[in-house]
Amino acid sequence: MATEMAVSPVMLEGEHVRLEPLTKAHLAGLAEAGLDEELWRWIPVPVRTVDEMAAYIGTALQEQERGVSLPFAILEKATGRPIGSTRYGNIDRTHHRVEIGWTWVAREWQRSAVNTEAKYLLLRHAFEALGCMRVELKTDSLNERSRAAILRIGAREEGTFRKHMITASGRIRHTVYFSIIDSEWPAVKARLEAILSSRKR
Repeated sequence: MATEMAVSPVMLEGEHVRLEPLTKAHLAGLAEAGLDEELWRWIPVPVRTVDEMAAYIGTALQEQERGVSLPFAILEKATGRPIGSTRYGNIDRTHHRVEIGWTWVAREWQRSAVNTEAKYLLLRHAFEALGCMRVELKTDSLNERSRAAILRIGAREEGTFRKHMITASGRIRHTVYFSIIDSEWPAVKARLEAILSSRKR
């Protein structure tokens, strides 16, 4: 019988960013960086106020307590400033599977290497430390930019979950699912490392 995957809080550090376990102490920094309506356009429950950011962090920490999520604050390495958040979600220890998502990065850093490096660090930890067989990613079917970005890192589109969510605005969201499996990781890793080396800043 396969052993269960051991998932616990960890700090992941790259050249541009540091991912550290999310805590309530990150609230002020994340509120400063993240109360931007455009950031939450495709998120089912938007965050517009400090109280809503506190609730967002609280929900992530409750999911961590239940063992289904592992949330991170994304910090700009040079300054230590919180500039976004991401997490492992839908953690399935039995079947060695996680989802990477719930990711947002403040607008000023969106065209930098930050998001790519955060994905790289999470994928590398998932496949090389946790022993994942499969990593899932998903996005709103209308979010063309996100869909293109997920494909660009080498994930494979698997299909669309129709009428998957009701967003805060009442719009019915279809969700597109993607995955990377363990046998594909070496090629995806090489692709991400090439992207990062070409985007030094």
